[in-house]
Amino acid sequence: MLMNWLLTKLTNPAMDDTVKKMFTEGYSDNLFLMVTAAEKISPKAMFETAMRAESGKEIARPLGSPVVLSPWDKILLNPKQLFELPTEDYTMINTQTIIGPNAKKPLVLDIPIMITGMSYGGSLSLPMKMALAKGAAMAGTSTNTGESAVTNEERDSAKFLIGQYHRGGQLSGPEQLSRLDAIEIQLGQGAWGGAVDEPMLARDIGSHLRKAWHLEKGQDATVYSRMPGKSTTQDYINMVNAMKEQYDVPVGVKIAGTDYIEYELAVIAKTQADYIVIDGSEGGTASSNPTLQDNVGLPTLHTLVRTVAWLTENGLREKFSIIVAGGMATPGHFLKALALGADAIYIGTVALLAAMHTQITKVLPQAPPSQLALYTGKMTDLLDIDMAAEHLAKYLNSCTLEMQLAIQAVGKSSSKELNSSDLVTVDKDLAEFIGIRYAASPRQSKEESAQGNAMGKEKKHHKSFFQLQ
Repeated sequence: MLMNWLLTKLTNPAMDDTVKKMFTEGYSDNLFLMVTAAEKISPKAMFETAMRAESGKEIARPLGSPVVLSPWDKILLNPKQLFELPTEDYTMINTQTIIGPNAKKPLVLDIPIMITGMSYGGSLSLPMKMALAKGAAMAGTSTNTGESAVTNEERDSAKFLIGQYHRGGQLSGPEQLSRLDAIEIQLGQGAWGGAVDEPMLARDIGSHLRKAWHLEKGQDATVYSRMPGKSTTQDYINMVNAMKEQYDVPVGVKIAGTDYIEYELAVIAKTQADYIVIDGSEGGTASSNPTLQDNVGLPTLHTLVRTVAWLTENGLREKFSIIVAGGMATPGHFLKALALGADAIYIGTVALLAAMHTQITKVLPQAPPSQLALYTGKMTDLLDIDMAAEHLAKYLNSCTLEMQLAIQAVGKSSSKELNSSDLVTVDKDLAEFIGIRYAASPRQSKEESAQGNAMGKEKKHHKSFFQLQ
């Protein structure tokens, strides 16, 4: 009580003077000017301006862009109650997902939610990678090495491990590739604006990571904009096909969302790849700069819709599994992506938040939660791996249960049965773009509605000169 009284006596006069000055002085000598300036350029821009002025270098923003342009919340699922009945037992809803069904060893997962590529070293700490692998295994799904190497710790913790054959070269050769349940050829990332150089200085590379990446002491590491030694589009096609010939597991290609998406898909269509990962600009990352995150690429929803449309129009939809990534954060988002044609969803930021859960109190308020998870974090040793794995598994199980209930409501018996007819939107332009119903337009008879849906599937989208003949 005495301390509170003293603090009140000390702070009240200062607060009184500040409030009086703000209410009586002109803008040029008024602290309230900072509020109007923040409204003009945004608090984010103000703080990032200060960071740039301090460092003189590019700044790195963990967890991705705050700019979300995918209008997921304007799309709704259509429940059925009388003219058709909901599914009888939600616990029997099948969520099994197969990536690369045409591969010799398809990747069979219990759920369509997968942990995306977040690298040991370039992104996350080894304890967090182990926690993600363990949690994913408990839920019957996969985790991903990201732009790193296969470590014994992550491989032993994972049930299903996807490895990125990437532009830095740290994951290559039969010794590593043969340990994977799927191979992902990483040619771009949404939060990096596609493919750019990503250097990592030797001083930031610890001894364990240096050994995993086969680096000499003092040697820097770089993920390049191109695969080393590849100078033409045909070189990439040959690389994918050579990988397919050598390994029985599914081989996929990951690219960032772009307005050139149809051109990019036309190249992938010439390969024998089993799956395609499309990563929207809203995806997360550990260290790309705000300019790439906020201003380069295509939103996740637009990337997915155009990818499915192009593959369908060219008779290739059954050839490739589609995994979509980039900023999806709720079971509702996952369901809508599945209904729009994705076979599975990659999650990253929300997986980290679920894994850390209440453990963030170990670092708050002294530091942000990222210090518990990032490779460069100063408090990564505080992470309880088993607790983080358990909470991630619980999160994935919770999402799955909610998805099963929503699938029951629309009258389907598996997540694979979802399609665009299960969707409606309150946005007229969005309805036209996606090819789903506009909520303000009354439904016709059941027969006319079915005919309209069939016509919608035949709707022709804009085709580039790269389109297959």
